Amino acid sequence: MRLVLDTGIVVAALRSPRGASALLLTRVRLGRHGMILTVPLALEYEAVLSRPHHLEACRLSLDAMRQVVSGLIAIAEPTPVWFSLRPAAYDPGDDLVIEAAVNGRADAIASFDLRHIAKPAARFGIPTLHPIAILRKEPS
Repeated sequence: MRLVLDTGIVVAALRSPRGASALLLTRVRLGRHGMILTVPLALEYEAVLSRPHHLEACRLSLDAMRQVVSGLIAIAEPTPVWFSLRPAAYDPGDDLVIEAAVNGRADAIASFDLRHIAKPAARFGIPTLHPIAILRKEPS
């Protein structure tokens, strides 16, 4: 399954290494799922993860966090933004996720924010799934 990971999934994976988001990210890293990523979404990951409260909760230095983002970029399928869909959602950060999914022809968006992302993403034929739902779709 080719996925776009909402920023909250990446944050949760780093804050809770034993949670569903971390397991999903591990499966992406192992090649069991593809990860679609645009430059604007990668910059959003870096901006959000650079916030002091996230760095502290993840026990990462700024340099270590940048290495994490670089690692995500290295394993992701780079996707150019051929067309902008903004505004598609209430939150501009959600627009970045939906834009990446549409431009990259994702199979799904992984997100906790089903309420705000699912409806605008569905207009483009892309389902939004909780990480647990994605993990349940494949054999462990």
